[in-house]
Amino acid sequence: MFIKDVLNSDNRISKKEKIIILSHLLNKPNLIIDTKEKISKDIFLQYKIISNQYLSGKPLQYIIGKTNFYGYDFIINEKVLIPRFETEELVEKTISYINSKFGGKGELIDLGCGSGVIGLTIKKECPKINVTLLDISEDALKIARLNKQQLNVKANIIKGDMLDNITSKYDIIVSNPPYIRLNETIDKLVKENEPHLALYGGDNGLKYYSQILKKAKDVVKDNFLIALEIGSDQGNKIIKIINEHFSNIIIRIEKDLQNRNRMIFITNKIE
Repeated sequence: MFIKDVLNSDNRISKKEKIIILSHLLNKPNLIIDTKEKISKDIFLQYKIISNQYLSGKPLQYIIGKTNFYGYDFIINEKVLIPRFETEELVEKTISYINSKFGGKGELIDLGCGSGVIGLTIKKECPKINVTLLDISEDALKIARLNKQQLNVKANIIKGDMLDNITSKYDIIVSNPPYIRLNETIDKLVKENEPHLALYGGDNGLKYYSQILKKAKDVVKDNFLIALEIGSDQGNKIIKIINEHFSNIIIRIEKDLQNRNRMIFITNKIE
């Protein structure tokens, strides 16, 4: 059997997902495969096992134990979120700020780091940055440590509840905190498979923004950046929380590629 035969079979699975499975089984990086290549019966059997798991309702990334984020492969499991493309956009814009505002250097903390995709990607792209990864879940921190090792980067990894008990000072705070409301309807696949601790942000979805921003003023240096991923309808509510704790700042809400308000950046005004 050829790869092209697999790609043209079973339209219940998209071609992109088939390529992800095959590239995993064939150990072909970056989804580069030759459609004219033959595959063994053993590989095809493994492909069928994975595809059947996927069709039964398990996310593909959890089945194969990894995902690609910003061009890097990250280890993941059911204890951490599957990173979304919007978070890649947060990382891209944060890197731009780091280079323009801090010259690619500084102290950064990634709050609620999960698998570490945000902080570790920034470290790969900005090697002079000192990165700290923080999460309350020890299971998540185990995955972050594996990804740190796999990516061969230096990062401080600590257990904690957002900025509670943090005494060090940072130039950059970045976070994709849980922001889904407890009564909000979400995709069944997400609700049944991904960790609720990393999804839900209290009754109004704002619990962790309040927790972060209440402490952030005492943690950031004079020249600072706070970069947060947000729900598309939360911008004005989060701005209100920001203004309760900060003054003399610049607040920017940024849209994602689907023209939704999905990121907020807070910086000091330059004197």
